[in-house]
Amino acid sequence: MTMVLSEEQILLKDTAREFIQSQCPVGEFRKLRDAPSGTGYSAAHWRTMVELGWPGILLPEDCGGMDFGYVGLGGIMEEAGRTLLASPLFATVILGAQCVQIGGSRRQRESVLPKVVEGQCTLALALDEGSRHAPLETAMSARTDGDGFVLNGRKTFVLDGGSADQLIVVARSAGSPGEEHGLTLFFVDANSAGISRRELTLMDERGAAQIDFSNVRVERSAVLGEVDQGWKVLSPVLDAACILLAAEMLGGISECFDRTVAYLKDREQFGVKIGSFQALKHRAAKLFAEVELCRAAVRAGLVALDRGSDQVPLLASLAKSRLNDIAKLATNEAVQMHGGIGVTDELDIGLFLKRARVTAQTLGDSSYHSDRFGRLSGY
Repeated sequence: MTMVLSEEQILLKDTAREFIQSQCPVGEFRKLRDAPSGTGYSAAHWRTMVELGWPGILLPEDCGGMDFGYVGLGGIMEEAGRTLLASPLFATVILGAQCVQIGGSRRQRESVLPKVVEGQCTLALALDEGSRHAPLETAMSARTDGDGFVLNGRKTFVLDGGSADQLIVVARSAGSPGEEHGLTLFFVDANSAGISRRELTLMDERGAAQIDFSNVRVERSAVLGEVDQGWKVLSPVLDAACILLAAEMLGGISECFDRTVAYLKDREQFGVKIGSFQALKHRAAKLFAEVELCRAAVRAGLVALDRGSDQVPLLASLAKSRLNDIAKLATNEAVQMHGGIGVTDELDIGLFLKRARVTAQTLGDSSYHSDRFGRLSGY
């Protein structure tokens, strides 16, 4: 398994870094936080990302995409994590569009994916129903009604759910909560009758929503994949999303580490640079080693995705669990080694800490993925 980027992947990552660092620094995120846009991201920046072709990186050429692969998109996600870039890339492309690509009919793919590539449509995956990630615990009902279905239930912490044009809704058409069989995915207009959306305020100031469905009727043609077999579509999408979210988290902890080392080299105490203190040297060295292990875990997962390896589920839980833990460690260490200023709003470190806490819970915390890793390993 090669861990070295190709020339094309390096070029894509460098281009992403140049755009993100110059046009979307952390200061831009502060502007969104202090003057909310209503969508949680900058429409102008999203248009530029569309022009750069980012929404089509994973999608096939016949839909207007680039079919460039997960390693390429992982590089973009890593650079996005370095500046806390907020965009619909994760919810629309990594979660939503991949559900359509994997489970959609030819008509669904041809009608939806080109609009995603062109930036004309944003998507959100309405998945979890409680405070913790538990996709198989879905209880929202999809009751058969003539030639269609009626949806009733509530979804919470739906990423970009308040601004999305279309929803991909996970509902239970058969079986009981906890079972894989019986889940069905539906493609639903976010403004359909019976849908109400309420914006949620998260610690990291990103867009999320609680969405209620009251007797929402959808046609059978709205089903993505097969009725009762939605887990076959959802499972690989969530694995890929975990690895790509881990790539974003890698960017965040790398930035925290770089900023902390720079501070240790600059800050003086007792007439000397604090970076010369042995205790701080040891802590920085340990953190460096942990960040590099995270980098290896993320890269292994991205390469496995591009190769269609059967190890993807295992590597997804490995990467997400590891990044959850080290994101907490890295941001805690960054705050502590910056001293009192580390907890002030004046310094960006606190923003990275808040983002790390939210991403660590998104799509499964360390307990969830450690348990899953053990089960997948036969324990």
